[in-house]
Amino acid sequence: MSSSSSDQATANSDFLSQSYTRLRALVSARVAEDTTLPLPPSIQTAISSLPTASTSHHHDSGSGSGSGSGSDDDNTTSLLPTKGLGQESTLTHLLEFASTGLNSQSLSPRYYGFVTGGTLPIAEAADNIVTAFDQNVQVHLPAHSASTFLEDAALSMLSDLIDLRTHDFPARTFTTGATASNIMGLACGREAVISARLPLSSELDVAEIGLLAACQEASVKKIQIFTSMSHSSLSKAASLVGLGHKSIKELPLSKTEPWRLDLDAVEAELASGEENGTANIIVISAGEVNTGRFALHALDMPKLRSLADRYKSWIHVDGAFGIFARALPKTEEFLHLHASTAGLELADSITADGHKILNVPYDCGIFFCRNPSIVNQVFRNPNAVYLASGSPGQTTIHSPLNMGIENSRRFRALPVYAVLLSEGREGMAAMLARMVYLARGIAAFIRDSDSYEWLPDKDASLEQTHIIVLFRAKDAKLNETLTDRINATRRMFVSGTTWEGKKAVRLAVCNWRVDVERDLAVVKEVLQAVAGSSN
Repeated sequence: MSSSSSDQATANSDFLSQSYTRLRALVSARVAEDTTLPLPPSIQTAISSLPTASTSHHHDSGSGSGSGSGSDDDNTTSLLPTKGLGQESTLTHLLEFASTGLNSQSLSPRYYGFVTGGTLPIAEAADNIVTAFDQNVQVHLPAHSASTFLEDAALSMLSDLIDLRTHDFPARTFTTGATASNIMGLACGREAVISARLPLSSELDVAEIGLLAACQEASVKKIQIFTSMSHSSLSKAASLVGLGHKSIKELPLSKTEPWRLDLDAVEAELASGEENGTANIIVISAGEVNTGRFALHALDMPKLRSLADRYKSWIHVDGAFGIFARALPKTEEFLHLHASTAGLELADSITADGHKILNVPYDCGIFFCRNPSIVNQVFRNPNAVYLASGSPGQTTIHSPLNMGIENSRRFRALPVYAVLLSEGREGMAAMLARMVYLARGIAAFIRDSDSYEWLPDKDASLEQTHIIVLFRAKDAKLNETLTDRINATRRMFVSGTTWEGKKAVRLAVCNWRVDVERDLAVVKEVLQAVAGSSN
């Protein structure tokens, strides 16, 4: 290496070391502030620091028609500076100005909006390694990189954490999140239910001839999706895989338990579909997003599996956060949650999110599937010799680009691998239990409060609470602005929603920083103050 190259390498290394030091100092200061949202002036500072458009002139230097010189009509605006700021000035801009407008969703233990996890320290360290080595984990090349082995190990450990036998789900991969995993689940389901109806002599599939031709070949007139209180990403997935929003049919058990799936209604629909050329996919909500409640209970899943097998249907579990209830300690206090997730291992495919409960950085989702041939049919990357894997027979590890949507993939597996290796089964169970304890403590406070109403059922057992608490103010006027009033304190952050046509607040606990006693005291104080201010 030449002297100048060596000097540049040293300078780059020093710059990165200094940048990490400054970043950690900034993060530590933000954590010490103990707030969830930046103040409006801080957001404005960040926005005001962004480049402003400048006017540049583009001249026609060629001969031919036109004036040959610049005019006002040639003026364009650009945010791109002609001369860059350089690394040091840009870093200062990012740390001292741009970052002031970012919220503390990962840094605050009381950011309860949406379903948002934090980032465990070991996960952040691993993510820095991901960036530093910048692996494109797409093809399994054993002689080139250990990245696919690490990904396979992470997925195997994750299977163990949520009690899925690895040999039952040989097709598994990391995705960008639950939405991508749900897209994969419906795509595989679509492939499977149509393939099951094709003539035995047919070697065709949806991936080869397309959805319309395959349906015609299989005498399938339509494909329906049966579910109960599904997440909005299911509608997006249905649209993207060509089934459409209207293919989704909600089959709630009752008005009082709309999140529960009505198995009798499912059976009737499946039988009817067999007669009229309808193929079916069943999607189970393992953790409904407003209530956190589960679609099935105890022995429901074996019955549903039997129905799906009889009518050649596909079962997909949307378990973005709820699937991790299976990793809670197997003690009496969590018995109801274990019963609600019992049997989910009988599904054909399962969605999970890493950037929620696992507390790894965005973006990270997981997809599990029983049938690797179906996954390969849908997602294989054909006719690209340069993307071929290592020698056949060397390993059972599949090339990720043939197991998912992306051909170019960030090494998302490493933070998950690091977290599971660091915490182990007991550490993960303890972290998840703290989240449930806090959610139940908040639910109990709201249930017993004179100012608030615990939803969906004030008489329910606290043991039904996983990590989500749904509630509203009893005072109708306060309820209209309740979400904004809570968030204005900047001591906690919640999401607004509706329940039975009225506004409600949804609170989701899933940050590793949870301290049950400390955080419960703050939540009580905030909610009491908000209720008191309306009197």
